[in-house]
Amino acid sequence: MHPRYYEEIGHYEHLIKRKNEKMPSEYNGIFERYKNPVLTARHIPVFWRYDLDERTNPFFMERLGVNAVFNSGAIKLGGKYILVARIEGYDRKSFFGIAESDSPVEGFRFREHPIILPDTDSEEVNVYDMRLTQHEDGWIYGVFCSESKDKTTSDITAAKASAGIVRTKDLENWERLPNLITVFSSQQRNVVLHPEFIDGKYAFYTRPMDGFIDIGNADGIGFGLCSDITKAVINEEKIINRRRYHTINELKNGSGAVPIKTEKGWIHIAHGVRGTAAGLRYVIYAFATDLKDPSKVIAEPGGYMIAPSHNERIGDVSNVVFTNGAIRDFDGKIYIYYASSDTRLHVASTTTEKLVDYVFNTPPDMLRSADCVRQRDDMIKKNLEIIAAHKNNEH
Repeated sequence: MHPRYYEEIGHYEHLIKRKNEKMPSEYNGIFERYKNPVLTARHIPVFWRYDLDERTNPFFMERLGVNAVFNSGAIKLGGKYILVARIEGYDRKSFFGIAESDSPVEGFRFREHPIILPDTDSEEVNVYDMRLTQHEDGWIYGVFCSESKDKTTSDITAAKASAGIVRTKDLENWERLPNLITVFSSQQRNVVLHPEFIDGKYAFYTRPMDGFIDIGNADGIGFGLCSDITKAVINEEKIINRRRYHTINELKNGSGAVPIKTEKGWIHIAHGVRGTAAGLRYVIYAFATDLKDPSKVIAEPGGYMIAPSHNERIGDVSNVVFTNGAIRDFDGKIYIYYASSDTRLHVASTTTEKLVDYVFNTPPDMLRSADCVRQRDDMIKKNLEIIAAHKNNEH
């Protein structure tokens, strides 16, 4: 074995065993960030990146490098916190790997092998951003973006996105199902499977698109039902969370983690995109839908919940945070796994109680500056009265 191998193993073990701490300076009462990313390109095992045979790699060169580890589905299974991460090689192709830990915030190790999905579509070029749903039918479903070349145009960069579907019982053996078909949408990304049947059918949150990058005339996050997930077809999509002018989701929005069921409603953690002079800005926001009718929005706090902060703003695609995975633990704690700038994966923690309070009691976006400043001033007036009363009581 090349001597450099042992050095690399030492760096790897030091990284995996590094303790992660909360960042107290980031307090806002809603969630707490952790100092270190939970997954990076350096978390990839050495034997995934280097040919260890000295005859074919005498200089110990990285033969199959990894550029980024990000956008991860998340699930807790068998007492383990499990992340199905998007791994992007130097060659720009993405694939999925399973990292697991006894802790929700540190110590994640990838299994020996990446996920080898059934290769059922010769036109498929890239796969990424898997959402994991533990469905009441007993299966664990993975819904991801299946990308292929758009052959309807001579533009070499033109792509087509579909929602790929796989299912498993053990995260080891994966069954590939046909891609989701949405009758009135030519492309789909950021599709999430609801964890329960609705009227005896499978429910999907969709993001209809006219093009791969440009959302076109589509209005936002959709909702649709299908009776047979092994041949999933949605004949009607209802837009439930619309894009609006001069908001955090003016340009695009899409579902993120699988909705979290609470006593007051289903809580959705989504992403919104707006344009800036420096490019697109992605943030994470939340809203809630009705328990019995998850196509009905019942609460939507104004503005974003998580935005890129400090070094999170730097990476392959700067000024981006994105989530497609969260875990609610048995004690009510919630861990939101979010990527920054298409480069690395972080974690933020909150509780069910805090998340419910945030979603249902935070004021909505008033949509106009004149109304927003009056909204803020009303809170200021109330607070000044409270401060004055408190001072009087002290005397």
